[in-house]
Amino acid sequence: MINDDFIMSPKVDFAFKEIMFNDKVRKGFLSAVLEIPVSEIKETVMKNTNLQKVHDDEKQAILDVRLVMNNNTEIDIEIQLAYMAAWADRSAFYVSKMLGEQIGINKKYSNFKKCIGINLLDFNYIKETSRFHTIYHISEDTEHFIYTDIMEWHVVELPKLPSIEDGTDLYNWIRFLKAEHKEEFEMLAKKDEYIGEAYKQLEIISQDEQKRLEYTARQKAIYDYNTLMEENWLRGKAEGRAEGKAEGRAEERRAMAEKMRADGMDEELIRKYTGV
Repeated sequence: MINDDFIMSPKVDFAFKEIMFNDKVRKGFLSAVLEIPVSEIKETVMKNTNLQKVHDDEKQAILDVRLVMNNNTEIDIEIQLAYMAAWADRSAFYVSKMLGEQIGINKKYSNFKKCIGINLLDFNYIKETSRFHTIYHISEDTEHFIYTDIMEWHVVELPKLPSIEDGTDLYNWIRFLKAEHKEEFEMLAKKDEYIGEAYKQLEIISQDEQKRLEYTARQKAIYDYNTLMEENWLRGKAEGRAEGKAEGRAEERRAMAEKMRADGMDEELIRKYTGV
C-alpha cells in the first residue's frame, strides 16, 4: 500500500468501474440519475459486461458497468471521455443487445426486463439544449405518447454542468466525477453519504499499487487514442488542402484549354501547354 496524496479521477472508466463495485454507491448513483428514492432500490447485482454474440462475425459489445436493479431492470452505464459522433447509435446498439439477450432466457416478450442506458459524456453532444441531463424514450412523433417503455436512455454531459447548484443529487454526483482535488472530494463527501462512500472507495483504490498501475495504463490508452485522433484529423486537413489546391490548378488548366480551343488553337498545342 502506498501512502501519498494521489487520488484517481473517478471519470476515468477504470476508476468509475471500481467504485461501482460497491452496492451502496450503486444505489446512491442510480437514485440520483433515475430520480427515484434509494429506498425503492432493493437490490443491485453486477453482471458480466460482455454482451453475447449471435454470429461469429458480429461486433463484440463490452459494457463499462452492467447491472440488474430490483430484478426487473437491466442497466448499462457507460462513461466516455473522447468525442464520438455516433454515440447515440452505439448506445442504442448496446441497449438493444441487452434486450435481445433476454429472448433466450425469458422466451416470452411479456417477461422482458426494462433496459436502460446511462451515458456519462465528457463532451457536449446534444446540440438542442443546454441541460446537462436529458432522458429519451420511444414515443409517437406528433403527440409524443410513449410507444413502449421497455428501453430508456439517459445522457449526462459533464461540461454542461451549470456553476449554480440546481438542488438535485445528480448535480453533486457530476461534480464528484469532475473533481480533481481532495478538498472538493471531501466537501462533496460531507454533503451526501452515498458520494461519501464513493470517495472512500476512490481513496482505497488510489492507494492500491496494482490498481494504480491499471489506472495509469488506462489513462495512457486514452491519451494515445486522443493523440492519434488529433494527428489523423490534422493529416486529413492537410491532405484536404493539398487536394483542394491540386483541384484548383486542374480547373485553371481546363479553363485555359477551353479558351485556347475556342480561339481555334491546335489540339496538340493545347495538350502541350495545358496537359489537358
